[in-house]
Amino acid sequence: MNQGVRLVVLGKQGSGKGTQCVRLSHHYAVPHISTGDMLRANVSQGTELGLLAKSIMDAGNLLPDTIIMDMVGERLKERNVSARGFILDGCPRTIFQAELLESMLAPKVLDLAVLLDVPTELVLDRIASRRVCSDCGTIYSTHKPPVVPGICNTCGGAVLQRKDDTVESVQVRLAAFEAETAPLIDWYGERGLLATVNGDGPEDDVMERIIAAIEAARQPQ
Repeated sequence: MNQGVRLVVLGKQGSGKGTQCVRLSHHYAVPHISTGDMLRANVSQGTELGLLAKSIMDAGNLLPDTIIMDMVGERLKERNVSARGFILDGCPRTIFQAELLESMLAPKVLDLAVLLDVPTELVLDRIASRRVCSDCGTIYSTHKPPVVPGICNTCGGAVLQRKDDTVESVQVRLAAFEAETAPLIDWYGERGLLATVNGDGPEDDVMERIIAAIEAARQPQ
């Protein structure tokens, strides 16, 4: 069994980080903690957090740091995370969140922050063509649709375009990434914790690049 890791994956929406995070969680046998998945679960369940999150996400905006980090902090306390590690997807988005994460993990430390580098034009194309199963979350695209149009291959649920996957909504989130998340690149870089990986190309090739970067960072210096 692979040794667990504590890993943050950064990237613009549409960079493919969600898919790669799932694959990394299987490879290293650690939980995939997706803030997006946790928020969408709250939305579908109609919780107080879900109602608040829906109004903000529908506008294509990011949730306040305190809401995100309270949710992440509770998940980090769970036994499977504290024992094995995690692949954190969607957080941190700001330096403030990164500082909070650092204090939550202490005395343990993050192994690496991986930045998936994908051109903005490709990101826009990927998101505009993305379709998602409303039941199990399996991701398709107009380029790789389910076998039966509109029906998930995995569970038979409805495959739809998410409301926040329009080009206009994505452009808002890309602007937010540049303003708030891009500074994390320097923040993690200054700490020697950043690995930039080319996120363009077949998924298997990108996965190999990410694992190579993680294993290089884990070698004794």
